[in-house]
Amino acid sequence: MKRSHLIFWQLLVAVAIFASWHLVANWPIFADPKKVQFFFSTPIAVMKRVYEFFATGIIWRHLWITLSETLLAFIIGSLSGIAAGFWLARNPRVSAVLDPYVKMLNALPRVVLAPIFMLWFGLGIWSKVALGVTLVFFIVFFAVYQGVKEVSQTILANARMLGMNDRQLFRHVYWPSALSWMFSSLHASVGFALVGAVVGEYMGSAAGLGYLIHEAESTFDVTGVFAGMVVLSAFVIFIDWLVTLAENRLLAWRPQAHERTT
Repeated sequence: MKRSHLIFWQLLVAVAIFASWHLVANWPIFADPKKVQFFFSTPIAVMKRVYEFFATGIIWRHLWITLSETLLAFIIGSLSGIAAGFWLARNPRVSAVLDPYVKMLNALPRVVLAPIFMLWFGLGIWSKVALGVTLVFFIVFFAVYQGVKEVSQTILANARMLGMNDRQLFRHVYWPSALSWMFSSLHASVGFALVGAVVGEYMGSAAGLGYLIHEAESTFDVTGVFAGMVVLSAFVIFIDWLVTLAENRLLAWRPQAHERTT
C-alpha cells in the first residue's frame, strides 16, 4: 500500500471515530445526550480544550516535564536493557544463574513500585523516571537477548573461521542480528516510558500531563481528562515517529516489505 493511501485510511478511521462520538453525544439515538456528555464529553469540546491548552500556554510546562521524564526513562531503560541483553546472551552460564531472578523482577507489578520510588527519590522527576525505566528495561532486555541468541550458528562459525575477533563479531554479526529485535521493542517502549511518567505524576506530582489529567478528574472535568489523553496520544505518536526515523536510518540495509514478498 502506498504511503499516501495508508495515511488516507488512517485519517479516515480517525474521522469515523470522532464522527461516531459526536453523533452519540449529540443525538438521542442510543441514550440521553446530556448523560453521554457528562461521562464522555464531545469531540468538539475536547478539541476546544486542547486548543485552549496551547493558546493560553498552560500546557507547555506540563508537556516539557512529562517529555523530560519520558525521554530520560526511555534512554536509560533502553541503554541498560541493550547492555544487559548483550551481556547475558554472550554469557550463558551467568544467564542461567540469573534467569529466575530476572523473571521474578519482571513479574513484579510496576504500580506497586511507584510509592517506593517516591519514598526513595521524592516527588521530583526522578521517581517518575525510575518507574519508567522499570517498564522500558525488561521490554528491551528480552528483545535484545533473544536477538543475540537467534544469531545463525553457521554465520557465526564462518565469521570465526575468517578470523574475526570479539569486537568484529559484535559489530558485524551480533549487532545486526539484534537491531531488528531491538527496534521492535523500542516502539513499544516509547508508550511504556510515557506510561511510567504519567502514572508517577498521577500518583504524586505538582506538574506534568498526569497531574493535569488527575486535577481534571478530581473535579469531574471529563472534557479536561479527554483533552489530556488526546495530547498524550499525539505525544506518543511524535516520539514513535522519531524512533521510526532512527530505525530507517540504522536499518537501511534491511529489505522493504514489498521486496521480501517478491
